[in-house]
Amino acid sequence: MAELIFKDLSFEKDKDKVKVNFLKIFYFYLDEVSLRKIGDFQINRNSIIFEKLSENNARKKFEFLLYNAFKSLKNRLNNKTTYYIHQSSGIPLIGTNYFGLVDRGSNIIEVKPITSCNIGCIFCSVDEGPSSKRKTDFVIEKDYLVQEFRKVVEFKNSDNIDAHINAQGEPTLYSDMVELVRDIMSVKGVKTSSIDTNGLLLTKRYVDELAEAGLTRINLSLHALDPEKATQLAGYPYNLNKVLEIARYIPKTKMDLIIVPVWLPGYNDDELPKLAKFANEIGAGKSCPPIGIQSFMNYRFGRNPIEEVSLEVFYKKMKELEQEHNVKLVFDKTAFNVEDLPELPKPFKKGQIIEAEVVLPGRIGSEKLAVARDRLISVPDCHKEIGSKAKLRIRRTKHNIFLGELLN
Repeated sequence: MAELIFKDLSFEKDKDKVKVNFLKIFYFYLDEVSLRKIGDFQINRNSIIFEKLSENNARKKFEFLLYNAFKSLKNRLNNKTTYYIHQSSGIPLIGTNYFGLVDRGSNIIEVKPITSCNIGCIFCSVDEGPSSKRKTDFVIEKDYLVQEFRKVVEFKNSDNIDAHINAQGEPTLYSDMVELVRDIMSVKGVKTSSIDTNGLLLTKRYVDELAEAGLTRINLSLHALDPEKATQLAGYPYNLNKVLEIARYIPKTKMDLIIVPVWLPGYNDDELPKLAKFANEIGAGKSCPPIGIQSFMNYRFGRNPIEEVSLEVFYKKMKELEQEHNVKLVFDKTAFNVEDLPELPKPFKKGQIIEAEVVLPGRIGSEKLAVARDRLISVPDCHKEIGSKAKLRIRRTKHNIFLGELLN
């Protein structure tokens, strides 16, 4: 008898198929006929048993079945096709803003383990959430992400690295988050870490686990204290009381908290001073500012309920609110310990013509993702099939985020 046990997979019967749940929010199906071709089987929550096979034989056959079934991976939050990027996938983790790692020439390394979101903020810069028009989702193997993160840290050669875990969506949807934080904080040179979150999936136990793993700070995306305004801005049913309870709890741990609202003129002007006072009252900002207000910006593929204002208008409004409510809203960037460091070398120059392999669908329209010289390249309006070669002209190279124009 062979019992195959899995940490990240769980199994359940679904009519004449077996539903396989992966990393909590993803799933695919295995056909019972295909399973019985391997041998008589039975499923438990995290294991599958083949009665008459050796473990080696069962594992070999079952993993081949899994390999093909993973091609139909779906996200249960939105039923979108999802791609699992792992160490054997041949997909680099640098080159796109969708997932992986982003180095913007400082001591801050952005870590993006997942796409997808549990709410749909009306101002979302990347159009995430249940009503998103994004076509695909991605989730990254934790060990692969840590492995590539370590390489970037070694290149930086600094003992002041800040790992900033964010996502095109909500990072706490990533089921390996605690392990990811623990592994990142064990990398030599990493001093601090933070995570952007809307807070809805946090519990006191989860917060404690993140603190124990070494997370330094939670950046809480809280945009209003008025329940109706908070729900309006979230674009989805929003449990404000739960988020406020968690916000009060975080400063009691060894982690820090900063509340990071987005100012949408006409929507939450009067909420900003309330949020600042709330942040001060609960003890946020032990080693950073208690609040960090962001000015709304228009993005081509984001949600744009209003027109953005200039930075001059933004700072003028913040100063007015500071004086009117006697609370500090604007902080110098030096308060965030940002340090300029060399940026990863770029293997391409703007305008250069290269050949790349098309490897994945993108997230927008007919976009594809291509690979060349260990970098990902976004290719809009790409008719090429996955696995084919494409001639590209490089149109963007900033921060090792590449955009290519299809030439053939």
